[in-house]
Formats: sequence, structure tokens, C-alpha cells
Amino acid sequence: MTPAFDPIAARLYDRRRLQRWIDQWLDEDCGHGDLTTEIMIAPEAEGRFAVTARQPFTLAGLEIAEAVFRRVNPARADEIEWAAEAADGEQVAPGAVLARVAGPARLILTGERVALNLLQHLSGVATLTAAFVEAVSGTGVAVADTRKTTPGLRGLEKYAVRCGGGRNHRLGLDGGIMLKDNHIAVAGGIGPAVAKARAAAPLLTKIEVECDRLDQVDAALEAGADVIMLDNMNNADMTEAVARVGGRALLECSGGVTLQTIRGKAETGVDVISVGRMTQAAAAVDIGLDADAG
Repeated sequence: MTPAFDPIAARLYDRRRLQRWIDQWLDEDCGHGDLTTEIMIAPEAEGRFAVTARQPFTLAGLEIAEAVFRRVNPARADEIEWAAEAADGEQVAPGAVLARVAGPARLILTGERVALNLLQHLSGVATLTAAFVEAVSGTGVAVADTRKTTPGLRGLEKYAVRCGGGRNHRLGLDGGIMLKDNHIAVAGGIGPAVAKARAAAPLLTKIEVECDRLDQVDAALEAGADVIMLDNMNNADMTEAVARVGGRALLECSGGVTLQTIRGKAETGVDVISVGRMTQAAAAVDIGLDADAG
């Protein structure tokens, strides 16, 4: 979990769903069994290992890694000793021990790759997110993720974004109404589209309209949109959009956001910048499982 209590994390990955996911991942990796470990390691052998950072990064997924080791053989889960020495959301240094794991060596070695794959990937997402958040420091702009996630890993990747200091956009299509160009075209324009959505939407559900021109921003505002997305607009047009809206709707910037461009976009005065790259382009960080003499 993140250092401070995060009630959304339980929604992003509850333990019941996580166990099902881990079973699938272990089945993919193990097939009919871990041939190497079963040949080389005696059933009664015990092992002690340290999960170690090999580069600086923002940590995410430590509890998930623990769950993998305990899920290799659920009947022996209590034999796995896990001691976390860091917490999700922390910045860790090279050489830092993130956790120590001890118990039946076969179980630990069989679960090693799946546990590390998840920990490395999620920490990579958190690390890239933290870089985007730092890039807009002091502007008051929220950095949010998108639905551009790895199929099957959305909940975990969105959790990692939170560990990096980012915010979650919609968790899925049922999380809000976003009227994109195709919805608007079929509905006959922004005004009719917003009116139709407003008439059917639950009372607390926000309606967002995607706009790529200033005249569309005017139309969305007149129609009563709660959120207006400025899609692939240049900074000058976004600055003008901020002035026209005058705080009457939340303004989101999206499209082509990089670490090099996000600061300039934030300084236009928008409220939120959504970044697909945080989950689409994050590089895995380097984490190892090393024999632990201590």
C-alpha cells in the first residue's frame, strides 16, 4: 500500500481478484511445474533472499510481490516469511533492500520471476509518473492517467500511478461520460450530445466533452459540460480556452504530452493534464532477488 491510507487502492485491486490474476500469471510461467527448481532444490530446503533495488526509482507493487510468493502454493502460504523494508510511493536508492523473504526455497524461486516482473513494471510506471508530477511542480495542475493501459493490468497500473503522485482518470468506461468526436457526430453536435447525456446520466456523473477547436469549447461550455478536454491544442489556444471558460468548467489537456512539453501546457492554466505515456511507455526498473546471508 501507499505510505498514507489510500481507499481507492482497494478498488483497483482487491485481494480476491488479485489472487485470481496471480494464479493466471503463475500458470503462464510454470506450466506443469518449475523443472529447474524441482530438479535442483530439495523439497525440504529453506532459503533467505533480499529483494534489492539496483537503480533509483519510485516503488510500487511491494504487497503484490509478496502475494505472488504466498500464492505459489496456497496451502503453504503461511510458511513464507515476508518483511517489508520500504513502502510503495517511496523513492529508493540503488542497493536498498525493499523486502526480505524466507521460507521453502522451491516456492520462492518458482515465484521469483512473476513477482519481479510485476514489481519492476509497476515501479517503472510509478517512477515515470513521479517525473511528470515533478515537471509541473508549483503549477497546481493535476497529472492524470488514461485508459491506455496494458490489458489485464489496468487496476495495478492505475495503482502505480497513484504511488507516483498522479491521479486516476476514469477507471473504465463506466466511470463517467466522455463525449468524443464520433459520439458528437452521431448525436448531431455538441449541444444535442450533452443534452442527451445529461437527461440519462446519474445525477452525480460528470459529463466531459472532447474539443480540438475553440468554437467547440464555446459550444461545450454553453451546453453545460462539466469537463472540457482540450485535445491536441497548441498552448496559445489552450490559454485562450482558459480565459473563455473562466472557471465555469474543469479544463483537461490531453494529447502528445511529454516530459519536455508538460510544463508549458501546465502554465496555460488548465486544471488537469492526462498522460497516456505513464502507463504505455514506462520502462521496467531493475530489481533483483539476491541470496541473503543476514
